[in-house]
Amino acid sequence: MKTNFSETKKLFNLPEGIIYLDGNSLGPLPKTAAQKVTQMMESEWGEMLITGWNNAGWMHQPVSVGDRVARLIGAEPGHVVVGDTLSIKVYQALASALEMRPDRRVILSDSGNFPSDLYMAEGLIKSLNAGHELRVVAPEDIAENITDEVAVTLITEVDYRTGRRHDMGKLTAKAHAVGALTVWDLAHSAGAFEVDLMGCGADFAVGCTYKYLNGGPGSPGFIYVAPRHVEHTRPALSGWLGHAAPFAFEPSYAAGDGIERMRVGTPSVIAMASLEAALDIWDRVEMTDLRERSIELSTLFIETVEKNCPMLKLASPRDPAGRGSQVSFHFEHGYAVMQALISRGVIGDFRAPDIMRFGFTPLYLDDDDVLAGCEILTEVMQGKLWDRVEFKIKARVT
Repeated sequence: MKTNFSETKKLFNLPEGIIYLDGNSLGPLPKTAAQKVTQMMESEWGEMLITGWNNAGWMHQPVSVGDRVARLIGAEPGHVVVGDTLSIKVYQALASALEMRPDRRVILSDSGNFPSDLYMAEGLIKSLNAGHELRVVAPEDIAENITDEVAVTLITEVDYRTGRRHDMGKLTAKAHAVGALTVWDLAHSAGAFEVDLMGCGADFAVGCTYKYLNGGPGSPGFIYVAPRHVEHTRPALSGWLGHAAPFAFEPSYAAGDGIERMRVGTPSVIAMASLEAALDIWDRVEMTDLRERSIELSTLFIETVEKNCPMLKLASPRDPAGRGSQVSFHFEHGYAVMQALISRGVIGDFRAPDIMRFGFTPLYLDDDDVLAGCEILTEVMQGKLWDRVEFKIKARVT
């Protein structure tokens, strides 16, 4: 059955007068989230107290929620676990992959990768102090730099600034052909389009749940480990909940079975209640329908903006197959333009040095929203309404 996006839109709290084009950075509030969190706090935490870990299923939640995320990223059941933060999951995956390739020293990434991923790689290299190298090349040069020196590729599938999309299947196959492993960051993929980790043969993948998945600010990250690796993967972060028997309180670490070994800290039970409210909506969605609608919306936006605002230069790939579910434009005064848009009820965001970024999320956006946003953007650009002092003052979050 075709996904009814008119119905999913009704399931989100969308403030009146706001056109929200920033779901690629933080998804809006599912209407049932507050109720679900309140129920968890009052009926589970409030009534069960510490017995909730058993009686309410809190201890199993990272794996059960992981299975719900797995469907959206093409992963095998039982091979995704939710918890901690995306940066921690990047560190875990990268450290495990390097240990599986002890004779190699190169981590290959690209200059379009999210900086935090590169920071985690730099920190890991310093801690290992074993001569590893983080080799960063242009996004379009990744394939030709996958050589037999490479231990692992660390790639964000969709560039956070431009929306440029890597070919996961092609690059994974190239890595495997030279004996390298892959770590894929799905921060701008999960919930944006179909992902096929199993079909592509990915080794590790990580992601967050507060962007397209709408789990809420600070909702937990997730990690995937392929079935062929999971029992041989040693967790570099040996957290007590990744232990084979956490409540045996043994003095030394013994990795748990399967994906459970990639757990680190205590689950964020309140945050996961909010995430589960969002996943209830995702249970209604077919990813093929989502992708088709995303392309329609983003193409409409590009065509309308380019027709009315020729001073803006498209930063995203024009071919929808080459981009995720966001569209970015270059403009020298992009930050000020974005502030002017926000003041008029159109919310996108800005990424240095000059990129205005807009996300297209069919779960709660339609053609009318896109055209209304374009109309306001046209007014701001043609009237130079952005050229005011207050719009040029940089806030802490851009």
